[in-house]
Amino acid sequence: MRPHKKPVQYWALILGASSGFGGATAIELAKNGYNIFGVHLDRQITMPQVHHVIKEIEKTGHKAIFFNINAADAIKRQETLDEIQERLSGDDGGLVRILVHSLAFGTLKPFIAKSLNDAITQAQMEMTIDVMANSLVYWTQGLIARNLFAEGGRIFALTSAGSKTVIPYYGAVSAAKAALESHIRQLAFELGPMGITANAILAGVTDTPALQKIPGSQKMLELAKLKNPRGRITQPQDVAHAIVVLSREESGWISGNVIGVDGAESIVSFMTEKGLSSLK
Repeated sequence: MRPHKKPVQYWALILGASSGFGGATAIELAKNGYNIFGVHLDRQITMPQVHHVIKEIEKTGHKAIFFNINAADAIKRQETLDEIQERLSGDDGGLVRILVHSLAFGTLKPFIAKSLNDAITQAQMEMTIDVMANSLVYWTQGLIARNLFAEGGRIFALTSAGSKTVIPYYGAVSAAKAALESHIRQLAFELGPMGITANAILAGVTDTPALQKIPGSQKMLELAKLKNPRGRITQPQDVAHAIVVLSREESGWISGNVIGVDGAESIVSFMTEKGLSSLK
């Protein structure tokens, strides 16, 4: 008899895996059969959240291998990809089938201020765009060059309404999100022959650690809840569930898009609580 071929183990590589969208997606993908490589940057005070995500992944019976590094550091990126390659060629085996970019680290400062000390600097602008947009390209290049990305794989990048609208102090992040969406389109085109899809996920306003750093975030949450026909804000799990659905083989013809996951929040220009209740 011919020996049974061992099935390929599929992995998801989550950039920004310790909280918010990345953490929720890592857990949900593990529930749906994926081992998880998680990349995050946390200090001691936020490590309990990292341990929580790892524990939830391991509860599913799947593996969780996390790297506490700066995902935009070229040397650290190469070292991490080399370690992933070593693991996947050894006992862990398998290929990366899903790459999720959920990095939220940027400068929240105005472009123009009376004093240059209060305005964003060139270094801050470049750092924000590099971390929140360009890093997606470099991690993808690294996976492809090492033959670690499975044919028919999926790339997801978390964008926001700021890619097309103005939010106070959000200018550099807006630029990064616009660039991120452009990168997704280019990756969808160049990786199409491999059957790899690339889509940006535009979540509704969500109460994440990243949002809490934006001045006026509480007002944004209140307005989003009033606007949303479902009467609540978007949750990280909503995005995680959408990514699971879009990762299925049946979704393989969906590529190069910005996909809204917001319960129809974005189509409502403004809605008061009274006005919303009158429509129900």
